[in-house]
Amino acid sequence: MTSIPAGDAGEGDEKAWRLPRLDEVESRLPARIDTSVPHTARIYDYLLGGKNNFAVDRATADAIVAAIPDLPVTLQLNRLFLRRAVRYAARRGIRQFLDIGTGIPTSGNTHEVAHEITPDARVAYVDNDPIVLVHGRALMADAGPGRTTFTQADLRAPKDILSAPEVLEVIDFGEPVALMLVAILHFIRDDEKPHEIVATLRDALPPGSMLLLSHASFDANPSQGRKGADGWKNASAEMTMRGYADILAMFAGFDVVEPGLRTHWNPDAEPTHPLDDVENVWGYGAVGIKR
Repeated sequence: MTSIPAGDAGEGDEKAWRLPRLDEVESRLPARIDTSVPHTARIYDYLLGGKNNFAVDRATADAIVAAIPDLPVTLQLNRLFLRRAVRYAARRGIRQFLDIGTGIPTSGNTHEVAHEITPDARVAYVDNDPIVLVHGRALMADAGPGRTTFTQADLRAPKDILSAPEVLEVIDFGEPVALMLVAILHFIRDDEKPHEIVATLRDALPPGSMLLLSHASFDANPSQGRKGADGWKNASAEMTMRGYADILAMFAGFDVVEPGLRTHWNPDAEPTHPLDDVENVWGYGAVGIKR
């Protein structure tokens, strides 16, 4: 296992900021939040070294890591992919981002990265976890000059996302959009038709829009990967790891840009990062441009 400190998951130039920990705001959380069920967003937060999680999330995460010890490094590499992909889109004129399945905010969020290049970029965050919504509202308090909104919605109902008032407040579907599905589609089971979900979202985008997508894969070691995925069965969503060809098929209708669907993705020759040397990666990422 290659060990990368959690604080080194980005490029090192991100501003220092802090959201309240869950144990600081638990008494103010909406009653509909069931803290007895491990949630994917909070499990990710724990695996990335965050503090916004409960004991049940940590127990589930520890069981998953017991099966896939190097999974946390892949999650850090996924965050690096997100930042590079957002910069790639912003440098090519994309000014609005629809980030679905954003998870609990952490340093180097989509709007922060986009605003480095396009200060007036607009970002609509979407997630189905009420706890993420609590933190998202805190995030919007210091979102910079660009417009940022946050809505609670489920990727399994893509038409609801496309019509959500908070999304339409900042996203103009008559102009190119960066659709971000970063580390979220592996929580959609095959019977929930993930490829059709992507197609529904794609069809709402004008030509020139981009798909920024990463997805967990068992290709590194199928038996080990499936064992690790089993650890998510009691969480708020199961994990379905997929193979390279199945993930690539999600880019139907998009031209995948160089270097293609990769475990390590760095098209603009940005400065290298220790994560670029990780050998065992449990996923792929790519960017596509809608034809």
